[in-house]
Amino acid sequence: MNDELFWMTATELGALIRGGDLSAREVLEAHLARIEAVNPDLNAIVTLTADQAMRDATAADEAHAAGHPLGILHGLPTAHKDLAATKGVRTTLGSPIYADYVPDHDALVVERAKAAGAISVGKTNTPEFGAGSQTFNQVFGATRNPYDTERTCGGSSGGAAVGLATGMVAIADGSDMGGSLRNPASFCNVVGFRPSPGRVPAWPKATPWSRLSTDGPMARTVDDVALLLAAQAGPDPRSPIALETPGSAFLPPLADPGRLRVAWAPDLGGLPIDREVTAALAGVPGIFEELGHRVDESAPDLEGAMGIFDTLRAWNFAMTHGGSIAEHRDRMKATVVWNVERGLQLSMADLQRASRLQAALYDRVVGFFREFDVLLCPVTQVPPFDMDTEYVSEIEGQRFSTYIEWMRVCTDVTVMNVPAISVPAGFTEGGLPIGLQIVGPPRGDRRVLEVAKQFESATQVGRRRPPL
Repeated sequence: MNDELFWMTATELGALIRGGDLSAREVLEAHLARIEAVNPDLNAIVTLTADQAMRDATAADEAHAAGHPLGILHGLPTAHKDLAATKGVRTTLGSPIYADYVPDHDALVVERAKAAGAISVGKTNTPEFGAGSQTFNQVFGATRNPYDTERTCGGSSGGAAVGLATGMVAIADGSDMGGSLRNPASFCNVVGFRPSPGRVPAWPKATPWSRLSTDGPMARTVDDVALLLAAQAGPDPRSPIALETPGSAFLPPLADPGRLRVAWAPDLGGLPIDREVTAALAGVPGIFEELGHRVDESAPDLEGAMGIFDTLRAWNFAMTHGGSIAEHRDRMKATVVWNVERGLQLSMADLQRASRLQAALYDRVVGFFREFDVLLCPVTQVPPFDMDTEYVSEIEGQRFSTYIEWMRVCTDVTVMNVPAISVPAGFTEGGLPIGLQIVGPPRGDRRVLEVAKQFESATQVGRRRPPL
């Protein structure tokens, strides 16, 4: 029975717990046993809070027995990205600077998971300050891909993706600036959703007005992502960009999206894509046509997107970590130092140019989504790469000048200011997962989830488990 429990979806587990067929303690025990069995080889959960989790599960069962109202995540095992503050629990940000930091508060995304009844088992691994799509750091080391432990799981929400892919947790939170929810989901054959900026409000945040980074949900199925989003979303006065739509608007079940006009952009307007990714996604247009949609090959005009992202990311890094350079430079990862210093060197003219370019780009994106209902493209430009490669420097003969340029299929979408999801779509000949990115119009989160659910149901790629 334990083997069945940790592979059940969150929606299935939640229904059984609420119906009295399972207890929160039974579900937690199954997941803790799974963590004990597989985590030592993968390093996804880096701080385990098993005793506190058991106390919380016991309290959840007592509340259920007493007839108290139950939250939508009641009894579901989860873990929090090690960038998110968790009250009384070590939160390192993947940095030796914060190796012993224990917050006295919860981040809003953690606060909402607890309020909805989720049972936290601890923290998931992330690269230092979430920088880069290769999950390793000086505090805990590297997290390995369960489909091939010599490959990366991606990042920066890599520990969360591996925890989900191997049944260690039922749901998990993450964050996404340049693909950190989408990239590891693709590399680990799970679902990662970057919601519309403001959909999941963030607090505390050094740049509260910025829309570049957002918290969001990860899970093994689209329904489970929608369930977690329903707990995470909704207004909060501590976030000045929080959207007013209540989280309940995203609760499953998800409806059939109807017949749509679908844009298929196999290289998102000319980006280099590894031939294995292209081959794995070759059947995507035909699947959507069989589902009754009209599919045309088209991409929005994203001129200037790379420069916009590069400037705004550097500004964010300078705002968030600029104060640490003078005292801790020698303890920070080289790519983090580079990104912070790039931000500190920005001029007012640089920021003005990025703002003007993004305004024009957004106008073009709005026009594009008047013609199309959703945009389809790869999530990643390469399959999962070797563990000893910090970042990709070349794709199909095109070399890159920065550690983030190889991720443009995600970063270009980030500056569009729209929701996007990674959903399992295929495998390379060597058995490495490849995801499909489904991008929606501004604030079209529910539509993205509905289309992803339809694709998931048609393909069932996400049911393929890692060969542990």
